[in-house]
Amino acid sequence: MKRILAALCLLCMVTSAFAAGPSLHKMKVKTLTGETYDFSQLKGKVVLFVNTASRCGYTDQYKGLQSLYQKYQGRGLVVFGFPSNQFGRQEPGSNKQIKEFCDTSYSVTFPMAAKSDVNGPSRNPVYRNLLSQTDDSSDIRWNFEKILVNKKGRVVKRFMSDVEPESDRLVQAIEGEL
Repeated sequence: MKRILAALCLLCMVTSAFAAGPSLHKMKVKTLTGETYDFSQLKGKVVLFVNTASRCGYTDQYKGLQSLYQKYQGRGLVVFGFPSNQFGRQEPGSNKQIKEFCDTSYSVTFPMAAKSDVNGPSRNPVYRNLLSQTDDSSDIRWNFEKILVNKKGRVVKRFMSDVEPESDRLVQAIEGEL
């Protein structure tokens, strides 16, 4: 009986790892500037993934995200933006326009992926991986939803759009992983 249970546990772990797809640290994405960002650079880092939009009621969160990045970057935090136009068409611009907006309006220095879908059949593979790891694997609900990932590339917690980047709840979760 113990052998059967052990075999079932092993099977569940293998199936779970396969369902999530490739390890986060083996993935690559195009950035807003068209360069390839290799996620192997994120090994040993805590990452806050955020789907972003330039014309959203939450767009001002860029300030808090940049502040978090500046404050904790030296301790191993990376904020990673993923622009998406899937929510109210609030990110209609090209990658070049998004970069210009982020640079001029919020002085964003954290990495930003090229615009992509975070939901649906054309969901970015990074988001497919992230959501497969969460307890609540439902679709991203709105712009500026945040997913915190630990140093091993595993999802720790998901935060809804209304959780401000510098809120005690999010900061405590980040500090706990650093």
